[in-house]
Amino acid sequence: MKHADALFAALFAPRAIALIGASADPGKNTARPQRFLRKHGYGGRILPINPARDEVLGERAYPSLLDAPGDIDHAFIMLPSAKVEAALEQCAARGVPLATVYSDGFAEAGAAGAELERRLVARARELGVRLLGPNCIGLVNVANGCALTVNAVLEMDALPLGGASVVSQSGTIIGTILSRGAARGLGFAKLVSVGNEADLGVGELVDMLADDPDTRVILLFLETLRDAPALARAAARACAAGKPVVAYKLGRSALGEALARSHTGALAGSDAAVDAYFRRSGIVRVDMLETLIEIAPLLVGRHPPPALGRAPRVAVVTTTGGGAASVVDRLGTLRMETLTPDAGFIAAMGAQGIPVKPSPIIDLTLAATSDKYRAVLEALLAHPSCDAVLAVVGSSAQFHPELAVKPIVGIAQSAKPLAVFLAPHAEASLRLLSEAGVPAFRTPEACADALAAYFNWRAPQAASAPPTVAWPDALPSTGALDEAQALDLFAALGVPTAHRAIAQAPEFAHTLPYPVVAKVLSCDIAHKTEVGGVALNIADRAAFDARVPQMLAEVRAAAPDARVQGVLVQVMAEGLAEAIVGYRHDALVGPVVLVGMGGRLAELYRDTALRCAPVDEAEAMEMISEVRGLALVRGYRKLPRGDVAALARAIAAVSRLALIEGQPVAEAEINPLMVRADGVLAVDGLVVLKEISNNPDSVIPSAARNLLFLDGKKQILRPAASE
Repeated sequence: MKHADALFAALFAPRAIALIGASADPGKNTARPQRFLRKHGYGGRILPINPARDEVLGERAYPSLLDAPGDIDHAFIMLPSAKVEAALEQCAARGVPLATVYSDGFAEAGAAGAELERRLVARARELGVRLLGPNCIGLVNVANGCALTVNAVLEMDALPLGGASVVSQSGTIIGTILSRGAARGLGFAKLVSVGNEADLGVGELVDMLADDPDTRVILLFLETLRDAPALARAAARACAAGKPVVAYKLGRSALGEALARSHTGALAGSDAAVDAYFRRSGIVRVDMLETLIEIAPLLVGRHPPPALGRAPRVAVVTTTGGGAASVVDRLGTLRMETLTPDAGFIAAMGAQGIPVKPSPIIDLTLAATSDKYRAVLEALLAHPSCDAVLAVVGSSAQFHPELAVKPIVGIAQSAKPLAVFLAPHAEASLRLLSEAGVPAFRTPEACADALAAYFNWRAPQAASAPPTVAWPDALPSTGALDEAQALDLFAALGVPTAHRAIAQAPEFAHTLPYPVVAKVLSCDIAHKTEVGGVALNIADRAAFDARVPQMLAEVRAAAPDARVQGVLVQVMAEGLAEAIVGYRHDALVGPVVLVGMGGRLAELYRDTALRCAPVDEAEAMEMISEVRGLALVRGYRKLPRGDVAALARAIAAVSRLALIEGQPVAEAEINPLMVRADGVLAVDGLVVLKEISNNPDSVIPSAARNLLFLDGKKQILRPAASE
């Protein structure tokens, strides 16, 4: 047996389980695993370990693991944290390959607990024992009754069996999903919580489930990403095996987006980076926990849909106009269109005695019969302009399922998705649809969220090993870069940059032709306009001599501690539009690249597209198409077309910061990047190196106004000391 197969068997199909710290009091948490295993039909041996008793809940007990007979595949440890390592020693002595540690008091408890966890994992690796947890509530294999958990939901009489498996970073959530799924008639194959994820992690578990014949869809409840590369590899394997991976991740709020120094950091907050990561990894992201529970039937047997190049079109058939409108409204907010029947479809339905109006909702409330309802659904599923069909059922779902629910059940599987929203509370109809494998939803929000998640799903991008990029010899690789050096870096990557010169006091001499722009040159000032450090459209030398000293005086007043290296002089440049192109090394997912509407209002517009870096020019063009404001250079309403191909080349060039050996750049941006009819031009640049980003004692650019470093890592928020 391969090592991975042996570990999978020890996890989900152990022949014998030792319950270390098992209680004889049925009311205690530490008695639950034994009770649940027997209640749900686990057929293997159960070995309670309790030094104070000879018998626990009807099973013979043993004073220590060393005294328990026979081979043991899995130990479930329920001891105080200080005693867990000794239990691991006994596991190794008995050849137990895997231990789930329910005990808390580790990393979740603070610095001392984190050190205890580090030592525990190090010792487990020395001993050759794999760990699930610590602080782990356990796991469930529904098929064989291995309910090895303390989750109180397992008091339920029967566990619904299905094809979805769950990996959760929250222990209580596996009970939530199990119970809420059961209420809908939805079953599960395996459910596992990872606790502190000190050893066995989400990625490794997804990799195992990719080979599990009982698993058809993998559902993830995530609070963070502890090993993004491992999960990406596992998700790609699962997708190749025809098993979609769906994630619900906490952290959609703006709080995470404050982890930044530059405009790009504010726009490309951690959650936006996670979105890009899920997209590249082929993971379906949902916004709602209800969607995570209900989406599996929509994805079973399906693969990522092809990119449409337009908004998805959903046809809506209903027996309740108001109920359908509640979903259609949500579809619109998620950038999906509702299909209005064309004349040909209306005529074809009329020939069958089915009145259909040219409306975005096909309302059969007054004309619905079982046969007519089914005929309309089948015709829409075959319609070339329709990407998905949504059936919304009114009160008949509760009292007369034969009218609109059973016709849905009888429809053959289609290449296009068919989703159902039941407007009333109709548990029997939900179970009927679930048993038939038809995706059914209890709320309009979850229904729309599921359809949007499906259409946003992309195939995982194959990992490649592109050539590395050399750091320019002329630039320092440590310390802070000023704007002139930042522009030199972008130029070295292949981005066209504005003609420039550095002018020094007292004469501030330069040879550039007028008109020019003058900017304070300082590695301590990220956003020069905020301190009066920019003078635009200087017409001649006399105006230059008048305005530059005035500009520097304003800078000294606004930022008295900033170091000034001189004045950066550039030839004035114009374009058809201003873009922002940015780069960031995200703490969770690694390098990301962003494009959006640029200029001083970049953060206000928040009109951006983001991907994991690096990207090629084709993916960069896709990003450009997603930014609504860049329609200005895509020929919108016959406006002059900008050179979007050159913009795509610039995006791809900036993304190659990810290929520099050691990835020294933490954040970078060009804002604005002028988009012209024949090319692009970078006129303003910012680069923050990791050495500065990770050093709490270094001078931090003013844009880092909401960042606090704790032990050299981004942790929590506070205003910067200067504010």
